[in-house]
Amino acid sequence: MSLEAFLHNLHFDTGKIRPLDWKVDWDDAPLPYKLYRGLPVFPFSPEVPLTLEERKAPAKPGLREIGHFLWYVYGLTQLCQSIYSLDSTLFRRFVPSGGGLYPNELYVYLKMEDLPAGMYHYDVAHHRLVLLREGLFDSYLVQALGNRCDVSACFGTVFVSTMFWKNFFKYNNFAYRLQGLDAGVLIGQLLEVSKRFGFSSGVYFQFLDRAVNHLIGLSEQEESVYAVIPLSVEPEITWFDNGNKRDGNVSASELCRELTEIQHQHHVRSQRVMEYPMLIKMNEESMLETTRTFREMEKEKIVHSEEQAVALPDVNRLSYDLTSVSRKRYSPGMDFILRKINQLQLAALLQEATASFSYRNDLDGDNVNSESRVSLNACLYGIEGIPDGAYQYDSAAHALRLIRLGDHRFWLQQGMSMYDVNLFQVPICLHVEGYRDHFKTALGYRGYRIGQMEAGMLVQRLLLAASAIGMGGHPLLGFDVRLCDEIYKMAPQGKTTLIQIPVGTYRPNPRLEGSLHG
Repeated sequence: MSLEAFLHNLHFDTGKIRPLDWKVDWDDAPLPYKLYRGLPVFPFSPEVPLTLEERKAPAKPGLREIGHFLWYVYGLTQLCQSIYSLDSTLFRRFVPSGGGLYPNELYVYLKMEDLPAGMYHYDVAHHRLVLLREGLFDSYLVQALGNRCDVSACFGTVFVSTMFWKNFFKYNNFAYRLQGLDAGVLIGQLLEVSKRFGFSSGVYFQFLDRAVNHLIGLSEQEESVYAVIPLSVEPEITWFDNGNKRDGNVSASELCRELTEIQHQHHVRSQRVMEYPMLIKMNEESMLETTRTFREMEKEKIVHSEEQAVALPDVNRLSYDLTSVSRKRYSPGMDFILRKINQLQLAALLQEATASFSYRNDLDGDNVNSESRVSLNACLYGIEGIPDGAYQYDSAAHALRLIRLGDHRFWLQQGMSMYDVNLFQVPICLHVEGYRDHFKTALGYRGYRIGQMEAGMLVQRLLLAASAIGMGGHPLLGFDVRLCDEIYKMAPQGKTTLIQIPVGTYRPNPRLEGSLHG
């Protein structure tokens, strides 16, 4: 199968990308976290702050602060067990994950006084750092990022990777779509937590993949970095200096020769790891070999529907404790219950999700207020004062642009591949919209995973906003993309639906829960 056909089927015809006789071997499932063996470890304090509101950054973040930061981003936060399945105990985190499999891993390059400078893995299972490579690597990382970032002004850099087998074992090739979205919701949470700790950050989607993987010591046949996020407490820092980028060209092969290769043992539990050639091929075709290929993107102006507009009421940005909201975040599934939603609730949900989405990244450079590459559509039912219908949310005007009148819940329910959500109990069904070509012209095959990551970042903001106003959201990929695109009349705009998120009130099912913190 060609890569073009693979991406098309991955989005529009998922039945063609995995074998009809595919069976999941749960007895040989991998662990949802990576475990290194025989390396120096630095435990974090198990005592984490029980509230998390925005605060001034510490002058010099230490081991304690980094431990709190990483726990809120990706730590094990909750143990839960449904009373209907007492033989299944799940460890949850503050971010959602397809099937609860958590295919991503976090690595950090740290320069602090209370531990050796170097590359570390965040050991989620034990809430500690594992030292992978000791030393200062500012110059190496600057070159891997294309000489665009002042890494010397950053106390740390986070690397978000994907381990292919961790969800391929269940979803086969469909894992490729999930991995980008999972990475995105993780990045979205990381950026929100960074704000609360007073850390400045910038997201780099473009970097020399092989050089970064070489620095960490990753085998590209099983894992690869998807995003690099430096962190700083310096008020003045250069994030995206394209003047320096133009001064020279760096290749991944040249840079790799500056460091010796490292290989560390790690445990995944699976005794039989199957091959996933399409995931490897997509990853290889997405890699950037030289910094000359890095670029900023010119965004197309979003064209909003000229049909009837419904102005939403003015609302203030939500102010909430991230700890409480993250802890309450819940994917209701069949637990949605239909209740009236008023315009103030809808306005707060849409405004908070889109306003909090603004972030620094290397595709936009310094133009942080440019149009987003992903946006929101909504099928609404029973919202007070708003006719039932399909709408496009115009964030600049804070208004809904009518696309198609009517109650679309029947068609959306018919388009579900699994009936794990009763959409007749859902007043708001949101859809993240992106470009149909996945930025292939500008970014090649890397554009697909970037588009999925940005969609995931917006999804996480939606889920946090929903939780803050007392509702739940349930991200779904098992839906008919063509049907949704038709409802919103997307084809003439070259857009498509990336993910579906029903949002509404719910009644949690009975389950045993326990928080995992000191």
